[in-house]
Amino acid sequence: MFNTHFVTKLYNWPQSCSFKSLSHFNSKISDLQNTNKLIKQQSLQDNVAGVTSASNSAMEFPCLDAIESKTQLLEARSLSSGPEPTYTSGATLMYHCKYPLLLDWGGVLPEFSIAYESWGKINDDRSNVILLHTGLSASSHARSTATNPKSGWWEKFIGPGRCLDTDKYHIVCTNVLGGCYGSTGPSSIDPADGQRFATRFPILTIQDMVRAQFRLLDELRVEKLYASVGSSMGGMQSLAAAVLYPDRVSRIVSISGCARSHPYGIAMRHTQRQVLMMDPKWNRGFYYNSVPPHAGMKLAREIATITYRSGPEWDQRFGRRRADPRKLPALCPDFLVETYLDHSGEKFCLSFDANSLLYVSKAIDLFDIRGSAQTEKVVTENIGDEQVNRGLVLPNISFIEQPESTVDMNHINLRPRSKIPPSDISFAFKSLSKHPVLIMGVESDILFPTWKQKEIVEALKRIGNSNVIYCELSEDLSLFGHDTFLLDVKNIGGNVKRFLG
Repeated sequence: MFNTHFVTKLYNWPQSCSFKSLSHFNSKISDLQNTNKLIKQQSLQDNVAGVTSASNSAMEFPCLDAIESKTQLLEARSLSSGPEPTYTSGATLMYHCKYPLLLDWGGVLPEFSIAYESWGKINDDRSNVILLHTGLSASSHARSTATNPKSGWWEKFIGPGRCLDTDKYHIVCTNVLGGCYGSTGPSSIDPADGQRFATRFPILTIQDMVRAQFRLLDELRVEKLYASVGSSMGGMQSLAAAVLYPDRVSRIVSISGCARSHPYGIAMRHTQRQVLMMDPKWNRGFYYNSVPPHAGMKLAREIATITYRSGPEWDQRFGRRRADPRKLPALCPDFLVETYLDHSGEKFCLSFDANSLLYVSKAIDLFDIRGSAQTEKVVTENIGDEQVNRGLVLPNISFIEQPESTVDMNHINLRPRSKIPPSDISFAFKSLSKHPVLIMGVESDILFPTWKQKEIVEALKRIGNSNVIYCELSEDLSLFGHDTFLLDVKNIGGNVKRFLG
């Protein structure tokens, strides 16, 4: 143990000393400095000898221990069966298209597969088909089936007498192109060389996903949908399907969607992608023969979960309560809301392919019903296809952040958001002037705020569509934020059922 004499001397020095002169004061300071040096030297000797001498004990980090343990487990598993998990669970129907699919940003898929499931009996003229579009990370398994009895992500919304009534309609749900639940995506095999696509997979758009779906509908001999229904990213797809194929869609339901992605949502998804790509295990997308980037995936999902739910819900559900008030505060999950986010990330990190998350979330960011992606592509035609397809080109001029001190707040244009949508959005909807449309929004949704849904409604009204219905759930009805479409059978499901008839 270190010499307690020095500690006693240091502690008692202010009380036992009076300063006769400046030199006397300086000598005492020197004495104190020498005392500190001796304490540090003695502490270092004690540490070398294995004696704990720090002022406080080291904090434990069970959250980091868990990540390290998972990595070790995955590394051990890779020695036998390969670490990459199988994402597809349960039986699905499969459509394989042998014809090339040309993509908006210049890429091409020589052939592709779409996994799908269906419920309800199709009628003789195939006019009762509803195409159900999914959110970012959902599979085609919206409801349990005889071959896959596991509950689906919209289990309570589909069935006899329910929102999507299987006594009336034949519901088809697909896993999106770019996904990892059976449809062709980055984890699929490139037929050109027999290797996984990884980040050689081409950039996708929402419209590309819809075109792949309609190849499936062609195969099923469905000429016209009774309805195109979707929530979140699926709400974008539902709109895109009607714009691309107005003569093949009778009705449109878009829940918590938008006509174009906005900066806040793009920023949040960008942050998720950055966190994921900074995980060394991601390896620029080529991780399929090694340990997947589970730590980056976990953190990305935690960020996403913050945008999926709402503050008012968490205030009621968790408040400021800690998981175990008897323990000292810790840097690992400590508050109940922290443990909730930790669990959410942990549950997701090996259930979805990291590259699929990157590609599908980027497609959401690129979405614009006005089709500006094609317009922008013209500008890039002088750039090599390889660079465009793989996203290797950075802007020539980067955004320069202006120092806050140089900003004159008196001259900033703070005009309120116009209730009149841009004319080009209305123009994009020009072929939908007669279509019945249901648009739904949720007040507590911070990821797809209700003004994005109102923009769709106003754009449709401006082209003379008098068949638009808008429903907004106030916080009194739902505190669940963006995830309300997954949870609120009464309000979400009830409005959809009434609209479909």
